[in-house]
Amino acid sequence: MAGRHRLLLENAQQLVLVCSRREEYLQKDGAASLALLQDASLVVGLDGCIKAVGQADAIRNQFSGATFERVIDCSGKCVLPGLVDAHTHPVWAGDRVHEFAMKLALASYMEIHQAGGGIHFTVEHTQKASEEELFSTFKHRLERMRRAGSTLVECKSGYGLNLETELKMLRVIERAKQSMDIGISSTYCGAHSVPKGKTATEATDDIINNHLPKLKELILSGEIHVNNIDVFCEKGVFDLDSTRRILQAGKDIGLQINFHGDELHPMKSAELGAELGARAISHLEEISDEGITAMARAKCAAVLLPTTAYMLRLKQPPARKMLEEGVIVALGSDFNPNAYCFSMPMVMHLACVNMKMSMNEALAAATINAAYALGKSDTHGSIETGKQGDLVIINSSRWEHLIYQFGGHEALIDYVIVKGKVVYQNERCGTMSSY
Repeated sequence: MAGRHRLLLENAQQLVLVCSRREEYLQKDGAASLALLQDASLVVGLDGCIKAVGQADAIRNQFSGATFERVIDCSGKCVLPGLVDAHTHPVWAGDRVHEFAMKLALASYMEIHQAGGGIHFTVEHTQKASEEELFSTFKHRLERMRRAGSTLVECKSGYGLNLETELKMLRVIERAKQSMDIGISSTYCGAHSVPKGKTATEATDDIINNHLPKLKELILSGEIHVNNIDVFCEKGVFDLDSTRRILQAGKDIGLQINFHGDELHPMKSAELGAELGARAISHLEEISDEGITAMARAKCAAVLLPTTAYMLRLKQPPARKMLEEGVIVALGSDFNPNAYCFSMPMVMHLACVNMKMSMNEALAAATINAAYALGKSDTHGSIETGKQGDLVIINSSRWEHLIYQFGGHEALIDYVIVKGKVVYQNERCGTMSSY
């Protein structure tokens, strides 16, 4: 096939497709044996999409007359889909390193919250920060996520709690969408906490009557693009009725429902999400058996966050039970001031050790299923012809090293590629020749 193309990756020892039949997601049995090729190559076209995947000899013959902007010899290396981080809070000012000491002294999340810490500490600093300050730190965090292999990241607002600051955060996210080589799914999370001086009912009314109409106006004008609506459904925050009202109002303006539920207390969030047609629900440490059944039936993804349970010393979400009952299990880092982790390889490792997932299940959860949770598994999450050319190349003969080597991703990852463009190259691989 003659012509010019963006990228050729050739001679990969392992090329982990994850899916090979356009699956939207993988449940337990599908994740048990991921699609994989040995001694394989792939081509990404000038449009950033994968043009061909196959055995190295076949690709060499098929593209014998072609030219490429970049050729990378992957001999002895593994190629995987770009990782998908299905839950992050990366736009904020004011870190909470001082609260880590409180947590180590066994203060609970809600005790810190009631002492003026937690979300409200970050809200105060984020409200004061300029848009430029927020963008600068956000860009740096996205670059760190990308170096750890994430090529599609869900990014929430939620540290504003007033309309002005929420919109400021969403503008920052929009700016990164337009200016950086990384995929972003944008989430409005104005119901992350009840603002000081308001009741939950007053906050709910403000969101429905003021925030969402303004958001709809900005979306229709093309100023910002928002994909999801999120609510922290939790005892002492937004109850089931308030959560229902906000999520339905967001759905009514075209947003996907993707919210926090059943984290600290059993709230029947999973049942509510299934009823409302939620695309995904996060946390679920306290999910009920009925909630698991409802999510499986509704094809609602469970975005599990092993870093949060680990750092807050919560019980782990019941990943094995979910998998056995047919729930679509995805993973996210929950990067935020309270759970400071950029690395999906470390998240996958924790999922395997603490949530008893297999390495195959963890990789499926951090690729195709995380993409499904964001409504993007038609374009992301696997290496298949027609999908976006988002890829990770690791310096190992077996892909499992990306999970096995806890904290070792910085040495393992040679290249991160978005739309066929190298956006990160390990210094041992030489000087960057394209960006």
